[in-house]
Amino acid sequence: MQREGRKQRILILGASGFIGNSLYRELYPYFDVHGTYCTQIGAFSENRVFHHFCDGKDNLSVLLDRLRPTIVISAMKGQSKNQIEAHRQLVDYTFLNPKRRVFYISSSEVFDAYKHRPFYENDTVLSESASGKLKISLEKLLQENLFSQTTIVRLPLVLGINSHEIFHLRQCIRHRATFEVFPNLVVTATTSNKICQQIHYCINQSLRGIVHLASNDLIHHDELFREITSKIGVEIPIFKNVFSSNEDRYKAILSKNKMPEPYQITVSEVIEESSLSEEIVSIK
Repeated sequence: MQREGRKQRILILGASGFIGNSLYRELYPYFDVHGTYCTQIGAFSENRVFHHFCDGKDNLSVLLDRLRPTIVISAMKGQSKNQIEAHRQLVDYTFLNPKRRVFYISSSEVFDAYKHRPFYENDTVLSESASGKLKISLEKLLQENLFSQTTIVRLPLVLGINSHEIFHLRQCIRHRATFEVFPNLVVTATTSNKICQQIHYCINQSLRGIVHLASNDLIHHDELFREITSKIGVEIPIFKNVFSSNEDRYKAILSKNKMPEPYQITVSEVIEESSLSEEIVSIK
């Protein structure tokens, strides 16, 4: 990657979270990267590029005016009305300068009212869950006001060594506890490492619009976790099969606009990376 981007200042909203902190570690050698945290006072309070911000309590406009980022990546979570207000302030800040850009981290939840097939970038969104409806609202807010300045990044099931799902799987293996799998659920997946590489590429290439960052292929949910467990090579947990329908249903996104081959990923690569030896990564 080029190091010319250091002139650009990137602010990651939610840099203390799993995806946000992975992005911080990917981007900080190349850009002037700052991030926000809310509750992890001890972990981040002495880090000068991490800034305390809690939506619903703090005014995002103040932080934006102080840091003046050219790119804002929104990976934060929170209550619906607080999220919407924070992103309205982000719109106001970004709108004033056409060179500023926003990356919004969304997910396959925007399609969760559908069950019959995987979905692509230009398919109509429809959700029945609160989180999916919020993501649709934020996507719409950004696209209607900052169409040429916004990149919507939709994610599938995100795994990797330090992901919540893999951590939970390993805990279930250690303690011979129950791990739920869904035999009739078809998914796409990816890893946090691949997402970060892909978003880095999107920044360098100034990609706009909607991008789906998912594996090129699909797999049943139970098969995915059984294969990861077999790769780990230890005892298996107690797999509990959960059937929510008699037919296959989908929680999967695919891309019609594939990235160059080095930035693509397959399910087998997700399985391989998720079954590597555990590592401890500093959150700073």
